[in-house]
Amino acid sequence: MGQAEDGEAFDPSTLDPNRCESCYGAETDDLKCCNTCDDVREAYRRRGWAFKSADTIEQCKREGFTQKMMEQKNEGCQVYGFLEVNKVAGNFHFAPGKSFQQSHVHVHDLQSFGLDNINMTHLIKHLSFGKDYPGIVNPLDGTDVSAPQASMMYQYFVKIVPTIYVKTDGEVVKTNQFSVTRHEKVANGLIGDQGLPGVFVLYELSPMMVKFTEKHR
Repeated sequence: MGQAEDGEAFDPSTLDPNRCESCYGAETDDLKCCNTCDDVREAYRRRGWAFKSADTIEQCKREGFTQKMMEQKNEGCQVYGFLEVNKVAGNFHFAPGKSFQQSHVHVHDLQSFGLDNINMTHLIKHLSFGKDYPGIVNPLDGTDVSAPQASMMYQYFVKIVPTIYVKTDGEVVKTNQFSVTRHEKVANGLIGDQGLPGVFVLYELSPMMVKFTEKHR
């Protein structure tokens, strides 16, 4: 259930399941009915239209879309896990807004947030490319960055060096170590040179490999 603009709880089961509501001019052949706020947003996205005012959309008003956005305004998120990538140059990023492809370009829908409200302050507790070994230094561990203004774009350029660590018992650890350089700028959230607010990790692999071998004295 959502919270309608008038404060009353909205129960979607009270609506006619066979209804076909307006997409406000954004209808397409494969999306003729917009029965939810998300449907309207998707229709606008397909048209390439900006979704600026949810208060004028009946579906969004009854679902309390604006109120939900306000409640989440100062929230952050905590991300952890593993990511498997190919052994070629690439990137991964953390950015606000729903992502989609537009003209073969990866973009994010930021209209619901407003560029003046995007705070990209972040803390990287741990980031590694493979297993740890004794003495390894992961240079981004403990990185704590406070964004000086809204809509900052942080880029971490990472150089990965394949590494082999041979323990005294013969166990071989195949992993990676890396160096990093950080750049930052203000982004406007649009396609082009100005970039997108977020934290980006762009990595490339070194053609060299390093090998460490443990030995008893």
